[in-house]
Amino acid sequence: MKKRRIAILTSGGDCSGLNAVIRAVTKKAIHEYAYEVVGIKDGFEGLIFKSWRMLGEADVSGILTMGGTILGTTNRANPYKYPIETRTKVSYKDLSSRVLRNLHQLKIDCLVTIGGDGTLDTAHRLACQGVPIVGVPKTVDNDVKGTDITFGFDTAVHVATEGIDRLHTTAESHHRIMILEVMGRRAGWIALYAGLAGGGDIILIPEIPYNVPLLAKHIKDRRRRGKNFTILVVAEGAKPVGGQVTVQRIVKDASAPVRLGGVSFLLGQELERLTGIETRNCVMGHLQRGGSPSPFDRILATQLGSKAVDLIAQGRFGYMVAVKESRLTHVPLAEVAQGSRLVPTDHPLIKDARALGACFGDEK
Repeated sequence: MKKRRIAILTSGGDCSGLNAVIRAVTKKAIHEYAYEVVGIKDGFEGLIFKSWRMLGEADVSGILTMGGTILGTTNRANPYKYPIETRTKVSYKDLSSRVLRNLHQLKIDCLVTIGGDGTLDTAHRLACQGVPIVGVPKTVDNDVKGTDITFGFDTAVHVATEGIDRLHTTAESHHRIMILEVMGRRAGWIALYAGLAGGGDIILIPEIPYNVPLLAKHIKDRRRRGKNFTILVVAEGAKPVGGQVTVQRIVKDASAPVRLGGVSFLLGQELERLTGIETRNCVMGHLQRGGSPSPFDRILATQLGSKAVDLIAQGRFGYMVAVKESRLTHVPLAEVAQGSRLVPTDHPLIKDARALGACFGDEK
């Protein structure tokens, strides 16, 4: 009988836990099902330009604790909109037919795609063209539809919370407003969780536009009550009422060209002007993506990778492995491709934070 061959790739931004999934998929596929495993290099770019290698036990030994991905990744290789750069301009070309052809030449029985909403949307489109695919949800932002949590998120929250803890001493010593900017383009999960865990006095998320004068009033009220410092946690995608997100730069050859960042600088200037209180900001940036995964993320990534191999063995393609109500399950990629999973404005953690005196920049 022909030995089944599966391929695995990591696409989009990196995060802690990717190697744990690669390890779980490879080891279980070999041990339990005697599959061959092919590692695709640098996400979908490896399928476009035929860049891959066979994976064995030795290749995934010792990578559980490593951040990043041994396969490499990129967020500029959408096969349906691949950037072609000339001397004068950047144009985009649909290279999906090349991906299909290369998968056929490799004799792949199933492709495991590990990534966020962009990666899984591409996976859904390939599945609609007949590619046997199983998706694994990854993103520090925790905003993939169809699952309650993604690996990488817990590690990012740990890093952001430690940042808040460290800012507390400076804020209190110098009687300052300290602003910590964390990741979260469309969804404020990191800001919400880290803000609550770190005792943030103000938490700003993309789902709730903030009122700057109201923030200034809240800070002044705190000072009148004897609170001579304020810790503010803001997601990079947060925006003022009636305003826009803060764009750091535009990357022309990327499938998602807008890069956010810098909201903490602008907000800090406004708050210092309105309150007269010295204000400093700190941008966590890619610190939230790197480093060794937390124990929770290692376990979650391992479980998701193991579940993905079970779906392959059962012939259940076109699905993403997921966590629903603390239970491993799977959901159709068509559901995942419907957009981002945002923080509900009536989320219990928002209610808890408000009850403890935290401000979200609105009138509530």
